[in-house]
Amino acid sequence: MSFNKQYLDLVLVPSGLLIMFAYHLILLYRYLNLPHTTVIGFENNDKRAWVQRIMQADRGNVGIALTVITSNISATTFFATISLTLSSLIGAWLGTSSTNQVFQSELIYGDTRVITISMKYICLIACFLLAFSCFVQATRNFVHANYLISLPGSDVPVKNVEKAVLRGGDCWSAGLRALYFALVLLPWFFGPIPMFVSSVFMVILLNYLDTNTTPLHQHKFQGIQMVKRVNEQSYEAVVDIEHH
Repeated sequence: MSFNKQYLDLVLVPSGLLIMFAYHLILLYRYLNLPHTTVIGFENNDKRAWVQRIMQADRGNVGIALTVITSNISATTFFATISLTLSSLIGAWLGTSSTNQVFQSELIYGDTRVITISMKYICLIACFLLAFSCFVQATRNFVHANYLISLPGSDVPVKNVEKAVLRGGDCWSAGLRALYFALVLLPWFFGPIPMFVSSVFMVILLNYLDTNTTPLHQHKFQGIQMVKRVNEQSYEAVVDIEHH
């Protein structure tokens, strides 16, 4: 029985996707149980400290906080627009008959049938649409945090703002992961071997980028401590006056 090059797509493509999924499952486990070993957990620690600082000490001046939230909204909106535009262009390109002829060349070592090429497009569009959905949800959470921070004369709990900011960051990370999968699927148009190689390379690169070795910083705000000291001194002075 001779080996058919079409079998490579049945072996290498699922293997590459399995490597990507396995890595992200391990990353999710580390994020939930050992967050200090991931860059996402390291960033969330700083975000919590930022929210506590804004909501407790700098409540009267929310200009800096709104600027930070607005920059995040702009970034998520930009990536959502890019994802939706690319998915639309790929969908329009898929409708043309001359597109499939480009990737049916004999130079591509793999399955070049029309049904396989259509699956490549569908998988790529699915990744971009998933990224678009995640970036839209990130924008929604950041907008909600914007409302909570800028609400005048409100006693909004710090946990509510922290929850909105962290959820926005998680949706942002999920959108980026969808784009990473799209980057892995792009070389599949040139054959299953480039796709498998790019999957291995992407996992090695992401492991380097997602691993954190820096200890979490325990944030201490001097301004808050000074306010507490002033309040304690004022309370002691009132007690002394009442005593006299």
